[in-house]
Amino acid sequence: MELNSNEPSGPLEERWTKHRDHGKLVNPSNRRNYTVIVVGSGLAGGAGAASLGEMGYNVKCFAFQDSPRRAHSIAAQGGINAAKNYPNDGDSVWRLFYDTLKGGDFRGRESNTWRLAEISNGIIDQCVAQGVPFAREYGGLLANRSFGGAQVSRTFYARGQTGQQLLIGAYQALERQIGAGTVEMHTRSEMLELIIVDGVARGIVTRNLVSGEIEAHVADCVVLATGGYGNVFYLSTNAKGSNCTAAWRAHRQGAAFANPCFTQIHPTCIPQAGEHQSKLTLMSESLRNDGRIWVPKKKEDVTKKPSEIPEEDRYYYLEERYPAFGNLVPRDVASRNAKYVCDDGLGVGPEVAGQRRGVYLDFADAIERLGQKEVEDRYGNLFEMYERITGENPYEVPMRIYPASHYTMGGLWVDYNLMTTIPGLFAAGEANFSDHGANRLGASALMQGLSDGYFVLPFTVGNYLGTVRELPKVELDHPEVKGAMERVTTRIDKLLNAPKPSKTADEFHRELGALIWDKCGMSRNEAGLKEALEKIPEIRERFWEQIKVPGTGEMFNQTLERAGRVADFMELAELLCIDALNREESCGAHFREEHRSEDGKEAKRDDENFQYVAAWEFSGDVSKPTLHKEPLVFERLKPSTRSYK
Repeated sequence: MELNSNEPSGPLEERWTKHRDHGKLVNPSNRRNYTVIVVGSGLAGGAGAASLGEMGYNVKCFAFQDSPRRAHSIAAQGGINAAKNYPNDGDSVWRLFYDTLKGGDFRGRESNTWRLAEISNGIIDQCVAQGVPFAREYGGLLANRSFGGAQVSRTFYARGQTGQQLLIGAYQALERQIGAGTVEMHTRSEMLELIIVDGVARGIVTRNLVSGEIEAHVADCVVLATGGYGNVFYLSTNAKGSNCTAAWRAHRQGAAFANPCFTQIHPTCIPQAGEHQSKLTLMSESLRNDGRIWVPKKKEDVTKKPSEIPEEDRYYYLEERYPAFGNLVPRDVASRNAKYVCDDGLGVGPEVAGQRRGVYLDFADAIERLGQKEVEDRYGNLFEMYERITGENPYEVPMRIYPASHYTMGGLWVDYNLMTTIPGLFAAGEANFSDHGANRLGASALMQGLSDGYFVLPFTVGNYLGTVRELPKVELDHPEVKGAMERVTTRIDKLLNAPKPSKTADEFHRELGALIWDKCGMSRNEAGLKEALEKIPEIRERFWEQIKVPGTGEMFNQTLERAGRVADFMELAELLCIDALNREESCGAHFREEHRSEDGKEAKRDDENFQYVAAWEFSGDVSKPTLHKEPLVFERLKPSTRSYK
């Protein structure tokens, strides 16, 4: 396997323009002769399918939800970044590029990161033209607020519903193309296998989640825009349906999986209330603009009401440790510090499994400074959601928050064109690894999804099709198509006919997630990772022996759906730990306890030995993947020690 990033040469600022100027094109009248499959209908998939349909390609878009509007992109809250510099506070494309690369601890590809920053301004123009109701200042200009990892206000938002409003924009564009006949929408269809013919991605196998029918679909190329794998931890802020199956099926067919250990823990989530929970709830990072984070200074005060703790007995730990950024440090820094104070016995809230895992996010100062009406205008729906879940009014008492699994920076390896190591297979949005390095800054997920969907894929897919020109026709009776369908039916039969069925998929998933969170969550160490790598194969073996799936495959069967997804998490979890064990450094969200600064609080990178993308190839044995390395070369921004103090 060769890893060729296919980055253009020349000045960084000119690479994307140069690449487009010299790419291959498909004549508008010829585009109707090509079919493109897009798996996923969130921001990357929905925007990509709509854009390709608008250009004249025949697009087949697949989603396991009953509507594209139910994609997990809808759950994003706080905003989307762009370098428009409306507040006139010094922002620029260069500064957004710098913050993103630095925020990722210099483990992202320089060319891709620059392109993301460069395209950002066009995203806002596109969305405003679609009617996305961004917040506006009194004079009518679009409003901005701050997010972690930046000292400028560059985040555009629609209260705490930015993901929903952006997805509706992409959805209406997609529906327009469905109505025009250029996009064929397949809802309640889950991709379970990739079809490869002569080494090239030519289609997918899906299961109709209503009827159970196994179907094959062929095309000239395939785009995966299926999100991340954060649900490997079981408890996460992701929608319960979010999974890794499409990406993992592609990986097993030859697509390299890059940096799987780079998993982001979001610092601002509602703490776990008990062992019964099946998911966690995100509270937008935008709340850190006006909320102040603190814990009691004294252990004996953790059971007191926050109103009973005087100001002098409160520990505003982020403001004290990181005065330059305060509560707006990047997510990995904020998450680790919350863990530290709770480990020191200063956590607040109810005990869960013998520990108090919570810190206060207090809006009392903001309400006094701005007035409750202004705070309500900025965050009202978030406050309402918090009160509905916890029964506590955040206007009157501080919120309680704690880190939770949220986003994954790792994903399928892609080159500058977003193509994986399988020709004809593209990966977009959170499904690829390319833009964020070892840590994603807040409000950059929506930016990447729409950048890939609206601006990158329409060119790079056309460039690919213009290069290959005419591909051999593939019929549904082709041996490779039949073989892919047989692999799917064989796997379903295996799930339905375990030798000793006795446990549900959720029981196995909860067990796996607890292990991964404990050994490969906010912090990792060699002993814990080796322990996990001993236990995961044992859990996986029990899974295939004891998984209980009632019913059949030829019917509506959500138990079967969940079992298949958990089976893939069982394999991905092992690769995640293998990658974490291999990366003998701390960088961004990957915090190896053996590699930290002298004060023990910060990540300590090893640029001499680990300045590369770890791209893992499936070897046929899930426990013995093959490592390939893409060296990271920084021409414009030399790696430096990341400091937010």
